[in-house]
Amino acid sequence: MQALRANPLRSALRPSAPSPFTYSLPRLTRAAYSIHAYQYLTISEPRPGVGQATLNRPMALNALSTPLIAELNLALAAFDASPSIGSIVLTGSPKAFAAGADIKEMAPLTFSQAYTTSFIESWSHLTTSIKKPILAAVSGYALGGGCELALMCDMVYCTADATFGQPEIKLGTIPGAGGSQRLTRAVGKARAMELILTGKFFSGTEAEKWGVAARVFATHDELMVGALATAETIAGYSQVAVMAAKEVVNKSQDLALRDGVEYERRVFHSLFGSKDQKIGMKAFVEKQKPEWTNE
Repeated sequence: MQALRANPLRSALRPSAPSPFTYSLPRLTRAAYSIHAYQYLTISEPRPGVGQATLNRPMALNALSTPLIAELNLALAAFDASPSIGSIVLTGSPKAFAAGADIKEMAPLTFSQAYTTSFIESWSHLTTSIKKPILAAVSGYALGGGCELALMCDMVYCTADATFGQPEIKLGTIPGAGGSQRLTRAVGKARAMELILTGKFFSGTEAEKWGVAARVFATHDELMVGALATAETIAGYSQVAVMAAKEVVNKSQDLALRDGVEYERRVFHSLFGSKDQKIGMKAFVEKQKPEWTNE
């Protein structure tokens, strides 16, 4: 096995910003996701209604650092606030979605520094603050924090030869951004325990088979075509209904079945107060294409 594959987290990383606690973002409004505003991201709108954030640390295989996550949170918040964006695609390069967390940033931290600054807590902001669906398009390495970032998204599409894993055990630590929780929910306790305790990698084909990924593609080009097509389809529906659908599916992970069904029904009832519910049902009856207002 090649050295990179044996431990890409160690060999692929490069120095990050001088201090993870002093990085400051550009002064932007939430809607100002200009392609020129970011150092570690490329931002675009490749399809109508679709915002795309591409991780861009090529020399470090898109290793996740505090500055990168800060920029990602800003970009996702801007997409979430934009009335023209209905869904979001998060991706990396053909070689790496994200090869892990930036070990050189984490290695010198003490317990008190990590604890008092809530280190990596901000990595999970997208799971609590972003209301529009996020589709992760994964090619190449998605290891450690990269695997966790993909699992935070609402859907995962991947290439067959993508490489997932939680190899933190090899570094003397454990997943810290939700990997032990989300991976277990996706693949079950027995398989998650094996993967986390051994640090073994698994392929995109296995990710699709085990329920981590919704779809698998042969090549990176096919992956991006498929991801953008799905994102464009979602963006073509009422944002009110799409956001409600995301909310109730995510809530199923937190509630017992009976409570979840009751929660779903209350959200379902609430949509009868939206303009788009009236528009959608009227258009169906009249055999017309609905013109959504997102209200």
